[in-house]
Amino acid sequence: MDKPILYRKRIIPEEIVLLDKDEVLFRDEGHIVTRWNAIRPKKVLHHGCSCYFLKEGFKVSKFYREDGELMYWYCDIIDYTYDPKDNSYVFTDLLADVLIYPDKRVEVVDVGEIADALTDGTLSVEKMIPALRSLDMLLKLIYSGEFKKIQDMINSIEEGNGPA
Repeated sequence: MDKPILYRKRIIPEEIVLLDKDEVLFRDEGHIVTRWNAIRPKKVLHHGCSCYFLKEGFKVSKFYREDGELMYWYCDIIDYTYDPKDNSYVFTDLLADVLIYPDKRVEVVDVGEIADALTDGTLSVEKMIPALRSLDMLLKLIYSGEFKKIQDMINSIEEGNGPA
């Protein structure tokens, strides 16, 4: 498959960013795995690796410090559109995020932004129903211990061994 064109669309704050510097490590009908450097490097976040789970509606990323130390796994609830004409994906961040720290602590964040976006009409209930189902599926994977399979798959691809 040819390298797709990737865009990240945020709702809060509103922006669309071309991810032209992301390196596509793997792609099949259900996944796209990329390696990237932070677009706007922060004091701590330097680079990472992300896997878009197209059918499940979430993206799982590994966030690294400059020295290569894992900060945490960062999971975004997403929606996407695909344009086969130019082989492009627009991934929309649907606000709710889940962080999984190296010590296994889990934190769900930005859920209040969903309420704000529904209240002000930025997001529709129709758009949020599948997003909440994706969040529920992701949390069940995490709490059941099945998230380890996702971590192993991403680690294997990141290390150049293909999907585990």
